[in-house]
Amino acid sequence: MMATNVAANARPKILSRVGLDWMFAAPALLALAFFSVPMIALTWRAISSGELGENITSELVLDSLRLSAITSTVTLAVAIMVGTPLAYLLARRQFRGKIVVDMLLDLPIVLPPTVAGVALLVTLGRRGVIGETLDATGVQIAFTTTAVVLAQLFVSAPFYIRTVKAGFEAVEPVYEGVASTLGASPLRTFWKVTLPLAWPSVVAGSILCWARALSELGATLIFAGNLQGETQTMPLAIISAFESGRSINVPIALSVILVAAAAVLLLLLRLLARSAPTRI
Repeated sequence: MMATNVAANARPKILSRVGLDWMFAAPALLALAFFSVPMIALTWRAISSGELGENITSELVLDSLRLSAITSTVTLAVAIMVGTPLAYLLARRQFRGKIVVDMLLDLPIVLPPTVAGVALLVTLGRRGVIGETLDATGVQIAFTTTAVVLAQLFVSAPFYIRTVKAGFEAVEPVYEGVASTLGASPLRTFWKVTLPLAWPSVVAGSILCWARALSELGATLIFAGNLQGETQTMPLAIISAFESGRSINVPIALSVILVAAAAVLLLLLRLLARSAPTRI
């Protein structure tokens, strides 16, 4: 009798859930179409043009692809070197002004990239706060490949730091305490215990950082310029292709490369999230 009552009570809930699914199906499919159709159309146009292979091997595409790959990788390396210690301290230590540090890390994420470019320019440009002194010694940063790396670092490193900080926070301090009682030094504990446990977050943060650096446009354009072979990354090459009156198939080819790179990175991120253990 009790089982019959439970089944009777559960049936309306199941029917209600099914009805809600049908109500949400139409707007859900509309949202999915909005995001997927442009990507499909872009890929189809690139392939159907018959010029994809020729455009991908053009000088403009190869130069921008090479520069984007190099600068994004260098940016990621610098972000790992300086961002990992900062992420650990933010996750493990309480100090005066921590809330200000958190806010400074969030600003590049929420501000338009053009603002980051202007900030870097007035700081490291030839007439900038620091750049004027550097220029007097013969060191020029603005409108060079170094400026590309700095612009990418400014807007992408916060993604790495935020993700790795969350990973360090998820590591139970008890594991570090056990390692310490066994005689491990703080540095050895970090390398052998904390970092391995937070490794999925480190990898995820690295992917996000590299992808954001690869797609950076506004800060690079203002602080580094748009010089082919020196500061012209793939997003800037797309703009140049449109402005120069080239065939639209050239920026389409560049866009397809960026979409493919982003898709691969996101797939790796999903696989990592699925394979990472939730508990140690």
